[in-house]
Amino acid sequence: MATEHSRPTIWIVLLECVCLVATIVVAILTAATADWDLALIGILLAFALFSDLTAIRTNPKLKLSSSFLPIVVAMVLLGGPPAAVVSVIAIAVGMVIERTPLHYALNNLLTYAIFPLAGGLAFHAVATATGVTDNQPAFYAFVVADFGLALLINFSLIAGYGSYIEGTPFLPKFRYIFLPVLPSEAAAAVMAVGIVYLYSRAGLPAIALFGVVLIVFQYLLGALLVSRDRAEELEKRSNQLASFQVGMLSALLRTLDLRDQMTARHSAAVARYSRAIAQRAGFSRQEEELVHIAALLHDIGKFILPDRILKANVPLTDEDWMLIKRHPQQGARVVSALDGYGPVADIILAHHERIDGKGYPRGLKGDEIPELARIISVADTYDVMTARDSYRTPMSSYDAIVELRRVAGAQLDARFVEVFIELLEGKDVSFQHGEAADFEKELALETRIAETASPDGPSNRFQVAGVQPS
Repeated sequence: MATEHSRPTIWIVLLECVCLVATIVVAILTAATADWDLALIGILLAFALFSDLTAIRTNPKLKLSSSFLPIVVAMVLLGGPPAAVVSVIAIAVGMVIERTPLHYALNNLLTYAIFPLAGGLAFHAVATATGVTDNQPAFYAFVVADFGLALLINFSLIAGYGSYIEGTPFLPKFRYIFLPVLPSEAAAAVMAVGIVYLYSRAGLPAIALFGVVLIVFQYLLGALLVSRDRAEELEKRSNQLASFQVGMLSALLRTLDLRDQMTARHSAAVARYSRAIAQRAGFSRQEEELVHIAALLHDIGKFILPDRILKANVPLTDEDWMLIKRHPQQGARVVSALDGYGPVADIILAHHERIDGKGYPRGLKGDEIPELARIISVADTYDVMTARDSYRTPMSSYDAIVELRRVAGAQLDARFVEVFIELLEGKDVSFQHGEAADFEKELALETRIAETASPDGPSNRFQVAGVQPS
């Protein structure tokens, strides 16, 4: 495991100093092979300074600018040593103005000296060895390749030092700072080719166009990074909201279970049965997830019921039944208050409706009842009849199947009754009554939070046939 350092050790500083001195020595020794066109150097330096001084800061320790573009152009048109001079002066001025800490300043100087020198020397060595000129396509292919080489060296040195200081792995750090700017850097490589081509045809006047392109590129780069930061903040807030929403629903179910021990187990059983029915009936994965969530929450409205009703083992009065018939509405009201859970609330509201229209709370009938609510009705009815923890004598599975068929077409949807019976007879679905762990498995809290916070859900995931958000 890497160790976090607030600042580098003396050995790292000495190593950086040695590398910087070596880079300076190489630049001096190869200076004679470069083109020291002072006018072009001055223009490219001005553009690099402008870019660096208007750089976009992504965090207190990292900033990104389009100064890389004039530096690469200097590498190609002038050579490694002049490009290194342009690069080092630009970064040094920016660090002085921003009062960069010394250890970061040393690493930046080393980075901005190495990559232009190495890139410039490599480009001209390859061009000389192959004999290509700016009149040949291969020359511009070399420009793109050299841009990539310099970019790789630059980001590797930055990521390497950052991962050392922060005590984090190199590759995640490299991906974090490199991948978001890769599209813009690819565009910059194309721009570099265009600028080099125009300069070879028109000379210094072409560099004026370069200035306009650079300003536009700087703006686009800034917009890209701001967009990335906003996306990360939005993802963070979405996860926080999802965690709160799903956690609250989980807490409500568990609290209800403390009052009535069968509720959590019953909810888990109905959820498992309902998902299995939806799957066998050919519903989509989105609809399977939707019916599973709605089934987990279908009895959450029972919070309104007093203990004398919730745990009743005596006949209920008409007033008691009026309260019971309100629990789908109360449950739907609670769930619909959560962002994106409107379709879930619609199913909860309708799970006690009957095919013949004699259900509650709205007296819907037939196709007026959402299909997924009809599925939950089948699963709910079966579990109430067979559960050992129900407040009635449990039926055998065989007797429950007989009863399901008896009420099919009146109370329950006959199609889903037969689908469920096929599952039961084929032993394709089961539920061990009274196992509390099953509720935790069906709830899958962490997965539910991640899915709720995902960009396509639940608001978008729950746009299914026959179910619209409330």
